[in-house]
Amino acid sequence: LKPHELQELAGIFADMESAYEAAEDGQKYDVPRPIPKTAQLATWICLGTLTRIGETLMGEWKHVDFAQRTWFIPKENVKGQEDKKTDLTVQLSDFALKQFKALHARTGHTDWIFPSKNAQSHVDVKSATKLIGSRQVRFKKRSSKLTNRREDNSLVLAKGSNGKWTEHDMRRTGATMMQQLRVLRHVIDLCQNHAVGTEVQQSYLHHDDKEQMTEAWAKLGNQLDAIMASEAAMRALEGKPPLAAHLVPPPRAPARERPKPHSSV
Repeated sequence: LKPHELQELAGIFADMESAYEAAEDGQKYDVPRPIPKTAQLATWICLGTLTRIGETLMGEWKHVDFAQRTWFIPKENVKGQEDKKTDLTVQLSDFALKQFKALHARTGHTDWIFPSKNAQSHVDVKSATKLIGSRQVRFKKRSSKLTNRREDNSLVLAKGSNGKWTEHDMRRTGATMMQQLRVLRHVIDLCQNHAVGTEVQQSYLHHDDKEQMTEAWAKLGNQLDAIMASEAAMRALEGKPPLAAHLVPPPRAPARERPKPHSSV
């Protein structure tokens, strides 16, 4: 996705929530129900961390360390060939950390970051993908409408000129943005938890790239903060509903002026 499409998506989420809240009780059936906040947050986490939607939805709060700003993903949750899967520790940027804090306020009373309805396990790993797809129905070929699921085109971006988007596109978009920010390709691969190099290289090269990975996630987070800050400012000028608080970076403190040197008499 392009930056303007990310801004459009953030605006759609905000407009849907505002319109639904403003509708009278008897009129809410005529207004598209907002995408659940947890699904919104899952989308932004995939974008800001480069994680897959499945491993994101399987996360547990015991693996999130707010003090150290880390999120541990055990290899059991990772997609891939069994003998090549590895654990991953994501260093959370300011952008990603805000999403997790917003989630913790909603689901922190359970063991799961994205709990199922009975909170005994994580939510279905396909639930978010199905939800996003059902709001872009123009791209689906169905002979009949699905029951018990809202179907509309409320999440179609750029008037559909680029086709449908999926949660996996968020991971791909984040990786592309890292590349544009001059992050080395092998570091991007590591942030995506891809196997890097040949088997021989993996056996002999054991340098810890943690510092470069941390910097890569931070660069991506800063870029996303800038994109959302621009959209928030534009919406304020146009009098539109504000973006969700977890998307807007706090205002920067004004730079302190240097003391003027005393002139000699």
